[in-house]
Amino acid sequence: METVILAVVIAVVVLGALGGLIVGSRRRKPLPPPPPAAPDITAPPAEPHVGDEAETPRDEPRRTIEEVDLPGGSAPVAVEEPPTVEAPEIEIPEPTAGRLVRLRARLSRSQNALGKGLLTLLSREHLDEDTWEEVEDTLLTADVGVLPTQELVERLRERVKVLGTRTPEELRGLLRDELLKLVGTDVDRTVKTEPEDRKPGIVMVVGVNGTGKTTTTGKLARVLVADGRTVVLGAADTFRAAAADQLQTWGERVGAYTVRGPEAGDPASVAFDAVKEGKEMGVDVVLIDTAGRLHTKTGLMDELGKVKRVVEKHAPLDEVLLVLDATTGQNGLVQARVFAEVVDITGIVLTKLDGTAKGGIVVAVQRELGVPVKLIGLGEGADDLAPFEPEAFVDALIGE
Repeated sequence: METVILAVVIAVVVLGALGGLIVGSRRRKPLPPPPPAAPDITAPPAEPHVGDEAETPRDEPRRTIEEVDLPGGSAPVAVEEPPTVEAPEIEIPEPTAGRLVRLRARLSRSQNALGKGLLTLLSREHLDEDTWEEVEDTLLTADVGVLPTQELVERLRERVKVLGTRTPEELRGLLRDELLKLVGTDVDRTVKTEPEDRKPGIVMVVGVNGTGKTTTTGKLARVLVADGRTVVLGAADTFRAAAADQLQTWGERVGAYTVRGPEAGDPASVAFDAVKEGKEMGVDVVLIDTAGRLHTKTGLMDELGKVKRVVEKHAPLDEVLLVLDATTGQNGLVQARVFAEVVDITGIVLTKLDGTAKGGIVVAVQRELGVPVKLIGLGEGADDLAPFEPEAFVDALIGE
């Protein structure tokens, strides 16, 4: 009996435990989620119009394609025209007739120390040897040169001895006559630009760096234009970067055409083309500006001779002008000798004669080369290049 009761009790306990396990497992199982609510559907924002903020688009009337006016053809393309470059204003140069006479006052301010010094010495009551030595020193200081100085002093001695009593007017006249003989009045100083049998006249300008050669070429173009000539400029100085630009600027001022080549190009080719262009255009004169060669460099001097030979394939040169800086004095004569050996110099241009230059260099350089001074530069102005006139020059030396 006890055994039966024990079995019943065990069965009840087992059944109770199984029932607890089933209930616990049901409690741990998650409940399914509730069904989602229907979402609110919102329209995407419209693109804002120009000038509008991002907002709900306004109701605007819309046109159909039939209501839109279409262009008849493709829209014209706007083509921008290149900016027009105004041509420089053509200047009218000052006439050359009597130009040195008008510039005489400027010349006399810096040059009449020679004339005044000589007049002061010759006005002494007794002209002894010491006085004549002072006369020689005055002339040599003015760069007249040794031989011309000796000749002038001898002539002055003779004339003063014959003259006897000397008034200031007589002395001034005497000195003027002798200086004119020294400078020379019977020499043709015309710049040859009008050959009889052809056109154009050909002028080549040579000189050492720093003498004002390119500027002188430009000023000479003004002189010729003022005399009614037409001019072509040849920028054969291809080794100095600014030379061609500088010469072209001078030409544009007076309406002269400039022929130029590439930088560091062949100068002879530029010179050849300039003469060819001048012949085709029918101008009166072609001016060729050459490089400012250092006279100590033989190779460069040989190249200058080449330019001359190439140009002469067109026609002979009418002028070869050597530009010298008057302030260099006797040192300029060294340059003159070397250039004269390479090309046949036909005339001299003395620049910067209004500065510290001594007027006697006119006499010395003419004696050295046997060719006349044809032009002198008296300042930085565009029209300060003047034909050399012996009478006006001597009058400026001795003063009024």
